[in-house]
Amino acid sequence: MKQILWCLCFLPLFCQAQQQSKPTVYDSAHYSWRKPVPRNRLRELQPDRPGVTESPFTVDAGHLQVEMDAVRLRNSGKGNDELSRELRMAYTMLKFGLGRQTDVQLEFPMYTVAKSRPAGTSEWESRNAAFGDLMLRVKHNFLGHEQDGSFALAVIGLVRLPSGGRVGQGGREYGMIVTSDIEVSDKANLEFQLASDLNYDREKAGRYLQFTPSVALEYDFTKKLGLITEGVGQWNTLQQRWEASFNIAPLLKLTPNVQLDAGTHIALNRLSDKEYFVGITVRR
Repeated sequence: MKQILWCLCFLPLFCQAQQQSKPTVYDSAHYSWRKPVPRNRLRELQPDRPGVTESPFTVDAGHLQVEMDAVRLRNSGKGNDELSRELRMAYTMLKFGLGRQTDVQLEFPMYTVAKSRPAGTSEWESRNAAFGDLMLRVKHNFLGHEQDGSFALAVIGLVRLPSGGRVGQGGREYGMIVTSDIEVSDKANLEFQLASDLNYDREKAGRYLQFTPSVALEYDFTKKLGLITEGVGQWNTLQQRWEASFNIAPLLKLTPNVQLDAGTHIALNRLSDKEYFVGITVRR
């Protein structure tokens, strides 16, 4: 995992040299959720998807943004004692801009199918399908919200509610995410993130801490086509072991307000999950 993270850190050295930031006419101080930013003055679309590393930029005041996994398939690592498979459909994040630096977010999985079986067996022993756990989030940008500088920083606070029954986590969970963005050039951005979560274990009926550091490089080949590469690590106090993955996702920017993505999470050890997904972001 460390090798992947270091490689991603040095990838920007091969990108174009950093250029002066372009001035912007965006002045968010005059707008709020009651007085939306005019559509002709919206900032560049900056969704939190498709990677684990999220954007430090918020939704423009008074506007709604929908980010959705149309389909996501997750298979647990083969080195686990129990194997699982999860299929998510229409896994949706609704985001609404409150002001110049803050937005609120509601995540709800419309339909989730979860299966599990002991390692070494071929038949799934349990299958559950239902609406997933709801999650409420608030993001606040502390630096660079106008997207006219070389650095941005934001913090996200979240709480996950146990609304998913057997396909959910089984208990309330809490988390905090610190995420940042460094503009390497007009075409390349490097993002760093540290997520910490207080998760719930259904079998032990108790909570544990989980830490997820990640680093991502986004590169725009053209105005319409981009690519995200990402290294992610994960460690928790329950299992006390590292999991790592390398993620890659091409981006297709259809319009200034619509973006498509698809990609995969490649497991770097036998404990890590493998994922495949297709998604969309729409801003209104």
